[in-house]
Amino acid sequence: MHDLIDRRRALLGPNVSTFYDDPVHIVRGEGVWMWDAEGNKYLDCYNNVPHVGHCNPRVVDAICEQARTLNVHTRYLHEGIVNYVERLTATFDDPLDTAILTCTGSEANDIALRMAEAMTGKRGIVATDATYHGNTTLVSHLSKSNVPEVGFGLGGYLRHVEAPDSYRIPDPDGQRFAAKVQEAIDDLEASGIGFAALIVCPLFLNEGFPTQAEGWLKPAAEAARRAGGLLICDEVQSGFGRCGSHFWAHQRQGVTPDIVCMGKPMGNGHPVAGLVTTTEIMARFRGSFRYFNTFGGNPVSCAAAMAVLEELEAQDLQANALKIGKLAAERLHALAEKYEVIGDVRQSGMVFGAEFVLDRANKEPASAYADRIINAMRHRGVILSKLGRHKNTLKIRPPMPFGEDHLDLLIDTLDGVLADHPVAA
Repeated sequence: MHDLIDRRRALLGPNVSTFYDDPVHIVRGEGVWMWDAEGNKYLDCYNNVPHVGHCNPRVVDAICEQARTLNVHTRYLHEGIVNYVERLTATFDDPLDTAILTCTGSEANDIALRMAEAMTGKRGIVATDATYHGNTTLVSHLSKSNVPEVGFGLGGYLRHVEAPDSYRIPDPDGQRFAAKVQEAIDDLEASGIGFAALIVCPLFLNEGFPTQAEGWLKPAAEAARRAGGLLICDEVQSGFGRCGSHFWAHQRQGVTPDIVCMGKPMGNGHPVAGLVTTTEIMARFRGSFRYFNTFGGNPVSCAAAMAVLEELEAQDLQANALKIGKLAAERLHALAEKYEVIGDVRQSGMVFGAEFVLDRANKEPASAYADRIINAMRHRGVILSKLGRHKNTLKIRPPMPFGEDHLDLLIDTLDGVLADHPVAA
């Protein structure tokens, strides 16, 4: 283990992140399970990249069959990309009917920002102050915590607004958030930069997925549209049935974005991503920018992505996300009655978690405690993480085949860890 870490540091450079105080050397995955080099088995409660399960047979077979046949770029005609985009866009509401395929969600979000410039002639972007949208030079600036010291001066084009927080900042109808967005829009317009787009994850996953009523995002979307800007929904984490009630989280919010970006789970680990938009926006983008991606939309990627859609439908995994999510919320609320350190429970389909606090009265974040719990869970064979502005909320986002027996194991293990790790210890 230490030799592998040393080799990583020497070959990949310093500060290459790993999970946990004692990193895990994973060598195999299947369904919702992973195994390390020593043969230890782990329940995966974190990874949404293997959306339909690690090494899903349908996806693996599709990749292998297509790789044995043909893999080229899209300057040659192949049916795979058009067949996939037809099926993908059928999951959206009008007028979202055309797509660009890329390799990563970062690329998709980067293109979306360029589309916003093409449509508006302006460059000002509004995002939350606790988000993450990728790592291209442009997109990295959207994450306030990741803005580099040297960044080509792009920070001046961005305005960060207060991220929603249903536990600490009451905003039941989204009007407070909309007002913050309007302030940012007004500032961009007054600066001469102008407002081009609002970009958000419709579940605000990196912000800690605060509890929201259906339609909560509508007022902010309306503010963006009134100002002549676009609404970009980054569904890299929230899409493909994960929210349970709908296939796309923006549908739950009752809004139709101008652009929807997607990635990670799209190919179940194969690097495929993309965005869906309107015919008008696509035509304006294609006329304003020369864009080509050698690997985006290649036949193997399209075969993997199509297999994911087929598996989601065949196994009715959206319904599973709805069922398991509700059960998870019930089980977490029961733990909250038992352990004062759980200040809040939140859940959106197959994304659920608990926020740790040192004191329920003043809601002081227990960030260091969250680290202790995550590391303890890892040593008991359960993989999860944390997120939110205070990094004190458990992020439980398992592959979609996650079932009731898996949930039982997760909750029972968490119960034991919380009992063995009191806050004051």
